[in-house]
This record gives sequence, structure tokens and C-alpha cells, in this order.
Amino acid sequence: MDVGGSSYREGMSTAPDLPAWLTRVGVFDLETTGVDVTSDRVVTAHVGVLDASGRQIAARSWLADPGIPIPEGATADHGITTTHARAHGRPAAEVVGEVTAALRSLLAQGVPVVAYNASYDFSLLAHEAVRHGIEPLADPAPIIDPLVIDKAYDRYRRGKRTLEVVAAHYAVPLDGAHEASADAIAAGRVAQALARQFVLPQSLSELHTRQVGWARSQAESLTEYFISIGRLEPEETLDGTWPVRPAASALQPRRPS
Repeated sequence: MDVGGSSYREGMSTAPDLPAWLTRVGVFDLETTGVDVTSDRVVTAHVGVLDASGRQIAARSWLADPGIPIPEGATADHGITTTHARAHGRPAAEVVGEVTAALRSLLAQGVPVVAYNASYDFSLLAHEAVRHGIEPLADPAPIIDPLVIDKAYDRYRRGKRTLEVVAAHYAVPLDGAHEASADAIAAGRVAQALARQFVLPQSLSELHTRQVGWARSQAESLTEYFISIGRLEPEETLDGTWPVRPAASALQPRRPS
């Protein structure tokens, strides 16, 4: 990946101690045609690496032609039109293959990958991989999901849990929200901020395993709430599988809004 840089935390002489596993983290984000992980497509993607101070030290971004029209609502979020993607985007199969390979390489090196609401991005990428005949990341690990961790450690905080809101809560700058590179970098820095504020597991394997349970419990709690307000029928459930949801599942929580 290309070496990049950032001014984040420049000029700070010291930084709080972090767990060893957060001194070098991968970051990952997708912008897509919609919120259905089984049928929507990748439009843009970003994979990078942050150092202990949150500075991006390596990065690569992609623009894909998703092969289907990009709805106006999705364009309003990330700014990419169907015309632009068709004119400038690379074939979706190439992009999906390269993004999957970049993530697989980081994980194989033992570098944890941070993704905000990871079950959305990793699930959609896995379905895209299968669609294009590429071996998917069926059970990627270790993954760090700031959304799941924030909900687990600050369960009763009021308000939305979008990346923009949570980044602001932890004093992490986010310029250009809904742009894959900006969101990916901010998510990585939020993960580091969480590690500074809370006592998180020192072991990556333990943290990953705990997030599996936290995500399941959070989906169960949200299911109960949605049923209580009539948003779901009593027999419906939200799928709390993390970090990759199966192809055939119950209702799936969308990206936080």
C-alpha cells in the first residue's frame, strides 16, 4: 500500500499508553449502493494502517463500477454517481478481489483490522466476493469494532451511535464523513480513544471473542426494543452475528443512523 500521512496528534510530545495490539492497526471502510449486505454493491473502499498516535502510515483506496445503478440516496451519502462510477471505476470483481486480499494480508500478519459496525462492511464484502467467484473472508479475525465496544462499555449513554456522533464524543476529528478513507481513519482513532478511556482486553483473541458476545446481546436488546415500539413483529429478530452475517439470516441491523 502507498505510504501516507496525517497531521492528527502532530505536536503532541507524549501519548497515553495503549494496549500493545493498538500500536499498529488496520482500518477498513466501504461506501456502497445501499444497506442490504446480501444484494448491494461496493462503490468505494479504503484499507489503511495507523500507528500508535493515529497517524496513517499506509493506505490504499478503490473506486468500483458496481455494475448496477447507484440510488440517489446512496449518492447523497458518499457523493458518487452512477455516471462517475461507470466512467472512472474499475471492474467490481477486481476491486473486491484486491480489497479482500489486502485485508487477508493484514490479518495474516496478526494486524487487527478496525471497522465501524464491522458486520456491515465485512458481510457485504463477503457476499460481493462470492458473487464474483472470489474466496471470501468467512471468519476474519482479529477485528476491532468501535461501535460494539462503545455500546458495551457506555451502554446507557443517550443519543445516536453514528460514527460522526461517536467520533465527536471521543474528540476524534472526522472531516468528510461518508468518504471511505475519512471514515476508516476516524474509526481507527476512535478504537484507540476507547482503549485510552476504558480497560479493554489486552489479548486480541479475547477482545474478538468478547465482541462476538457483545454484538449478539446488543442485537437481542435492540430486537426487544423494536418489538416494544411496534417496529418489529414478535416473531422477528435482528441478526447479531459478528463480524460476518450468514447469507440466510433473520432481519439485519443496518448501519447506525
